[in-house]
Amino acid sequence: MNRQNWIKKAVVISLSATLGAGAVLTVAPPAPVEAASVSKGTQVVNFGKQYMGTPYKFGASTSTISVFDCSSFMKHIFKKYGVNLPRTSAAQSKVGTAVSKSNLKAGDLVFFSSGSRANGSNVTHVAVYMGNNKILHTYGKPGVTISSLTGNWSKTYLKARRVL
Repeated sequence: MNRQNWIKKAVVISLSATLGAGAVLTVAPPAPVEAASVSKGTQVVNFGKQYMGTPYKFGASTSTISVFDCSSFMKHIFKKYGVNLPRTSAAQSKVGTAVSKSNLKAGDLVFFSSGSRANGSNVTHVAVYMGNNKILHTYGKPGVTISSLTGNWSKTYLKARRVL
């Protein structure tokens, strides 16, 4: 092979390699799914679902995650997302902005007058709305659980507040 043909082949190979490598380098991997594409309310709910089955204990300390009462559970799951809720469900029912039952979004706090301390108008229980008429909360034997916002919970429903 003469020198001129050798140089031409070397140039073609070099250009091909350069263009090929450039094409490989310019292909970007698919973008990861950002947490921002999921509402903050849904993020709170998803975080809370990690505690499914955690036992209920009335008056549970806010410094533990081994047991929760309804308001300590809300305080814990919202804190991760920058919302510092008061300690009791009654106090939590006074923060944020009021939202109608028909306009509930995932992450809204929902309040009830239920249980032995209930008189039908006082707040005794809090849950977080999940969407699709479901709530995430903790009470009694099931501990942290998902319930339908129909039936008994619909009968004892008082109001909702948006804190996100």
